[in-house]
Amino acid sequence: MRTVHLSIDHVRNLGILAHVDAGKTTVTERILYATGTTHKRGEVHDGTTVTDFDSQERDRGITIFAAAASCEWNDHRINLIDTPGHVDFADEVERSLRVLDGAIVVFDAVAGVEPQSESVWRQADRHGVPRIAFVNKLDRAGADLDTAVESIRARLHPVPLVVQLPIGTEGGFTGVIDLLRMRSLTWPDGETVEVGPVPDALLDEARRRRRSIEETVAELHPLALEEFCAESTVSAPTLVSALRELTRTGDALVVLAGSAYRNRGIEPLLDAVVDYLPSPLDVPAVRGTRDDEVQEREADPSAPFAALVFKVVSTTTGRLTFLRVYSGTVRKGEVVHDAVAGRNERVSRILRVQADRHTEADHAVAGDIVAVVGMKSARVGATLCVPSDPLVLEPPPVADPVVTVAVEARRSADTDRLSSALAWLVEEDPSLVVRNDSQTGQTVLSGMGELHLEVAVEKIRRQHGLEISAGRPRVSYRETVVRGVSGLLYRHVKQAGGPGQFAHVVLDVEPLEGSTEFEFASTVVSGRVPREYIRAVEMGCRDALSEGPLAGHPVTGLKVTLTDGATHPNDSSEMAFRAAGRLGLREALRSCVMELLEPVVEVAVTVPDEAVGGVLGDLSARRGRVSGSATRSGTSMITAVVPLAELFGYSNALRSRTHGRGTFTSRPTGYASVQR
Repeated sequence: MRTVHLSIDHVRNLGILAHVDAGKTTVTERILYATGTTHKRGEVHDGTTVTDFDSQERDRGITIFAAAASCEWNDHRINLIDTPGHVDFADEVERSLRVLDGAIVVFDAVAGVEPQSESVWRQADRHGVPRIAFVNKLDRAGADLDTAVESIRARLHPVPLVVQLPIGTEGGFTGVIDLLRMRSLTWPDGETVEVGPVPDALLDEARRRRRSIEETVAELHPLALEEFCAESTVSAPTLVSALRELTRTGDALVVLAGSAYRNRGIEPLLDAVVDYLPSPLDVPAVRGTRDDEVQEREADPSAPFAALVFKVVSTTTGRLTFLRVYSGTVRKGEVVHDAVAGRNERVSRILRVQADRHTEADHAVAGDIVAVVGMKSARVGATLCVPSDPLVLEPPPVADPVVTVAVEARRSADTDRLSSALAWLVEEDPSLVVRNDSQTGQTVLSGMGELHLEVAVEKIRRQHGLEISAGRPRVSYRETVVRGVSGLLYRHVKQAGGPGQFAHVVLDVEPLEGSTEFEFASTVVSGRVPREYIRAVEMGCRDALSEGPLAGHPVTGLKVTLTDGATHPNDSSEMAFRAAGRLGLREALRSCVMELLEPVVEVAVTVPDEAVGGVLGDLSARRGRVSGSATRSGTSMITAVVPLAELFGYSNALRSRTHGRGTFTSRPTGYASVQR
């Protein structure tokens, strides 16, 4: 791709979000094809896509790793990230959303809003990412734009503004009517778009829908209201301007339609990206901290350089570090500072990325998403900045793993190579955790789900050429406090010649409601425990949370209050009070009433009507609680909350029970008390 230097307001950084199989990778492929970035349309089923370039992605037919690509449309650069749709890879979506300015959310025109659609929508809400919607697969049997939009309204609660009207239904879908400019857009050969007048048969419906858009926008936007009152209509330029602002604020959702597989609707989707999604100048200035002081950095190429690392990939050509540049300019050969690790790194090369293909660039400026070569140790979440003006940006959050599996090399000679491979794996994917089990001595790999761990283990086999064995997956349990204790006194005293250790603490422990994992407070008065020792007690309490008294699982959902304490003039220290906090809380937990928690997920099972009874019985046997059901066109979708431990192998069991016609999706909903 040729290198073109564009002003920041001509840059769009966006993600493609969707439920698995909604067609987002096909949308990405068609965008790359329509912009001339690729010259052949890649197909998921053929394994020829640009962004699903990993061998496992092509074998499995799903997106596993977020892939970045750049293209140009109408003098605008579009940096897009194709994100995974499977719930096990939600952390990839989270890391991507952290650095994006906008998003296209893809919905299936038959299924509408699906479970993972809700999950990615909530993730985008948390990050404040403006988005537009693309209702895909209008050529499928049973496709219905209005029904899909109604599911968006009912389950996600935006104000949807459908700016297109389909021409034809199901297999007869040929194009759309642009309701803002009142024209038809058709793709008779599936390649090029033809612009024409609105067909007479659809003219009245198009006018009615256009009027509805004008009225809704006028209610939401003051300039549109002013024009509507004065002219009794709203012009297309005013609508576009108003919709851009409403998209940025999240007050409305622009909805477009098409069929990515048939290459219908992509060009107007690209126009909508340019018209409605924000540039880096339109989003709030990024905030970071320097010496505990909050600072803002505008998207200005002349400002001090600051960038966030959101992805690290090991390739045959070296280590690629993916950056979102928030301010300033970085040039190849420059030295930058890793503000999190406190070390300097050299930028050897700067690459504009097309999934697994790259184009060299001399520099990157505010608003760019690029990959750099030369970083030896920068991790995901690191802030890179100029050494003279350090700043720490908020890193993407990392979810706690819920499934574990023991791994070992089949040959003892490969043990060190396996350790090295696991270290690389965790560096690339922070949602994976490696630890040694103190009881069994095994190496344990933890992740977000069964598929997540399958992919990780297979990646070690393929990329590192290792023969490894993996045990059966196990869920990660938690322990929590049901009834606490008050006034637990713990005295830590050690004397073995020389300076001793003395710390006296009194702790209250109580359960916490909601999703809060741990809180610490101090009500110590009269300076009986100095402030630095109070911090040490908190650190010690956090150390104690790693192993609970029931079965050694992590402890969550509790509040600890330091109510009193005492010091010794010579033998008290931060180390002594940290030990007192750790050992004191462990003793307190043994006196509390504790409860074991297990991860639970919401599953949506779609089966033929005649198989509903058997599937319901099976879910009940798996300790599932049915929360809802819906029937459509001879199929039923059952929603239930099921312990994650009961879902291992469920895919094969469901296919067997429904003769291959049943499918299911899941999303985590937290932890619940173990009920046997």
